[in-house]
Amino acid sequence: RLSCTPNSYTFNCLLDALAKAGRADDAEARLQEMLVKCGDGSVDKYTLTSLLQCYSNAGRPDDANDVFQRMSQHGWVDEHVLTMLAVAFSKWGKVDGAVELVGRMEVLGMRPSEKTLSVLVHGFAKQRRIDKAIEMFDKMATYGYVADLPMYGVLIEGLCRQKKIGKAVKIFEVMKSSEVVPDVRLLKNMIEAFIHEGDFAIVGPFINENAGKLKPSDVTALYNVVLQGLVNHGQVEVAYQLLTSRVRGVQGISDGLTVGAHVFDTMQDVKPNSDSFNIVVCGLCKVKKLDDALALVKDMVGFGSKGKLLMFNDLIYELCNADRRKDPNGASDLLREMCTNGHRPWIKNCTEMVQQLCFSGRITEALGFLEEMLKMGFLPDIVTYSAAMNGLCKTGEVDNALGLFRDISAKSYLPDVVAHNILINGFRLSGKLNEAQEIMEEMLEKGLFPSVVTYNLMIDVWCKSGNIEKAVDCLNKMVDEEKSPTVVTYTSLIDGLCGAGRPDEAIVLWHKMSDKSCAPNKIAYTAFVNGLCKCGRVETALTYYEEMMTKGFVLDTFSCLYFINALISNGNTTKGCELLKEVLQRDMTQGDDLKMVGLINKAVEVLSKDGRTSPEISILVEKGLISRAQTMGKKDGN
Repeated sequence: RLSCTPNSYTFNCLLDALAKAGRADDAEARLQEMLVKCGDGSVDKYTLTSLLQCYSNAGRPDDANDVFQRMSQHGWVDEHVLTMLAVAFSKWGKVDGAVELVGRMEVLGMRPSEKTLSVLVHGFAKQRRIDKAIEMFDKMATYGYVADLPMYGVLIEGLCRQKKIGKAVKIFEVMKSSEVVPDVRLLKNMIEAFIHEGDFAIVGPFINENAGKLKPSDVTALYNVVLQGLVNHGQVEVAYQLLTSRVRGVQGISDGLTVGAHVFDTMQDVKPNSDSFNIVVCGLCKVKKLDDALALVKDMVGFGSKGKLLMFNDLIYELCNADRRKDPNGASDLLREMCTNGHRPWIKNCTEMVQQLCFSGRITEALGFLEEMLKMGFLPDIVTYSAAMNGLCKTGEVDNALGLFRDISAKSYLPDVVAHNILINGFRLSGKLNEAQEIMEEMLEKGLFPSVVTYNLMIDVWCKSGNIEKAVDCLNKMVDEEKSPTVVTYTSLIDGLCGAGRPDEAIVLWHKMSDKSCAPNKIAYTAFVNGLCKCGRVETALTYYEEMMTKGFVLDTFSCLYFINALISNGNTTKGCELLKEVLQRDMTQGDDLKMVGLINKAVEVLSKDGRTSPEISILVEKGLISRAQTMGKKDGN
């Protein structure tokens, strides 16, 4: 076994290796071991330099600064140490500290290297401190160092970002005078800055002067920057004419479109690409110039360009939403073009088209559009088919919706819970309650789990079909499955219980709803008050009516008139008269509704014969809120 003992040189070599690897914890452990075995005097300039590098690489500025202060006290700070720490400060975002260290180097007669200043320029620019980056750039010039294109690029880009266009142009001119040739990225940044400031007049001459050595594809990229800038600046028409001038060979732009006229001549030899068409077509879609956009797509096809996915989908979206269109034929044409060029449509836009056609009652066209998608190899998903089924149900064609449901099931689609819910709701609204129950049973057989919406729909179905026990079981099942009942759930079941003559259970359920932190809304209160009245529990209904009013909910006029007549029939003519006055004073539109007129006449006839309320009715007659004929149980004019 060897008995070699490491000395300070050995430890310094080890610390140097650990520093370069950034293993600060290991370096600290070896330093402590060094102190134990070699003593405090073994720590020298080389030891602390390695430790400083270690903390710098590990991103530990406080520890690095402590080491630097120790080195300063011993007079061990040299150019290498200052350079290392300045670069580290730049990485940590401590720009002012880095500048101070460079100044200290110069005071000590040290000269920062070209590489050091270059790293600092890029680091300061990354920290958005362009002022200090330019300060380092100026020092490079003082020392005779030569800046390269990437350095000019970060400075100009930073100045443009800060909207210091004048300074950016000056740096650009310095670059050119140094015979550094700008690349397409730098030119794009400059052009974008000019356009962002609305300075279109300078764009044309700038491109003419600087794009001569670029490849044709790079010149097209600059052309696209101009097009995008025009679109972003609200000058879509100018962008449109600039593009069509190249595609259709039209010379010049329309009178009055002075913005961009200066760039027209510059762009005469440019060949637009797919990005060019994408920019302008999407811009036209945003300003709702759909005809121009569609015409430009035709030009694009003739020009041999494939277009972009975003462009086609924007067009389909606009065809779906344009009030005068909802144009399935136009959308189908675009789908064909997309298919030809290898693009796939966004299904959400196709779904939107189907929904819009269905909502407009154009069911045949919606189904035709789906069929056209299939022919072109675009498979609609279940969401799209569900949109079609929903549209059919809303127009009363629930049997056709079921037919579509069966058809897609036969094509190996797996209708989801939403699709089943759409059919259940369609049958529910059309009064075909047995069919709704059959869809629910089919859904369970497929192993699908009903959602809260499913349960809400079925509770309503079972209540309407008189199967109240199943509705109650349904609520219990929701709770067992940890599906939180909603206000819709409780409202449907409370209404069903009242309709079945079970008001006590309805009241219990009402309080359970409140206990579950499910706050009743206006619809719930209306259903509950009306339901209690139907069960002959008018005074109880009055309690909940008053609670409803304190919460800011107001019964609709018809429900209120129904409630008034229930109060009167129950002998509470005083309250009935009070509510009638409120209704007549706030709503004078009931005269057009025969049912409401009948309820008013019925109430007035009884109240006018009651000694407690007849004076109030007389006042209403005098105010013209009711007629004298109504007090005698006759319609106006009879």
